[in-house]
Amino acid sequence: MKIKLALTALALALAPAMAAAEGCSYGQAKNTSCKDGAVWDATSGTCVTTPTG
Repeated sequence: MKIKLALTALALALAPAMAAAEGCSYGQAKNTSCKDGAVWDATSGTCVTTPTG
């Protein structure tokens, strides 16, 4: 019974950390707005100028 209680308490203690990790935006662009004449390039992760033609 003590082991079951200890495992339940551990699971409840770790639940908030697991929920926070689920919502993490690691690796995603933080700011995708660029100056006029430039667009966001997701591949390079930077703003690039748009070609005129």
